[in-house]
Amino acid sequence: MLKIDRLYAGYNDVPVLRDLSLEVKPEQIVAVLGANGAGKTTLMNTLSGLLKPASGVVTFEGQPIQGLQPEKIVSLGISHVPQGRRIFPGLTVQENLLVARTAETKKRPGGFNAILQEVHELFPRLKERETQLGWSLSGGEQQMLAVSRALVARPKLILLDEPSLGLAPLIFEAMFSAILEIKRREKTTFLVVEQNAEQAMRIADYVYVMELGQIVAQGTPDEISRDPAIEKAYLGA
Repeated sequence: MLKIDRLYAGYNDVPVLRDLSLEVKPEQIVAVLGANGAGKTTLMNTLSGLLKPASGVVTFEGQPIQGLQPEKIVSLGISHVPQGRRIFPGLTVQENLLVARTAETKKRPGGFNAILQEVHELFPRLKERETQLGWSLSGGEQQMLAVSRALVARPKLILLDEPSLGLAPLIFEAMFSAILEIKRREKTTFLVVEQNAEQAMRIADYVYVMELGQIVAQGTPDEISRDPAIEKAYLGA
């Protein structure tokens, strides 16, 4: 579904991603692990069109997307849940979801109301708080809203940047359970950047490990967990 080939990207002529290549197959959850500063968020911003790559090719369902505007990338079926949630604090929960509607939302049976019902089933708290302003939500509720907003666009691929960041253990357990449920219900594919390596490995079908803007290891969660060097450096062993 997604293929990245020899990608270079950075900021103000300072390279961050260097010759990076990876693949995501349909209906997979692929995790990207790495220490702070490895380039994980830069990767996500490049894929969603927020950052233009210096070189390399990114294809989505066989179509090159590197350098496209973010709104075009969204229309192709990619939604980005950025680090820090980035919800609209002055809008209600319901309004945050309404602004994420796309043509795909309207085309699907039931339109917005159908996806709203699914959101409320996944995250009952959002139904309870649908008239509350975004700023008044807890960190966990804001993350639920950010993921739900991505779902409204009916994407084929969701880019999740540090979904557990700043969340209490019980909340991020619920968040990762929701990700598995979304994959099961919607056949949605996920590329997840995550600081909590242990949790990410529990839900991932395939794992890449980044260091200084490059992929230094890849494999199934079982393969990665059995590599002593990777276990020591990234899994806290």
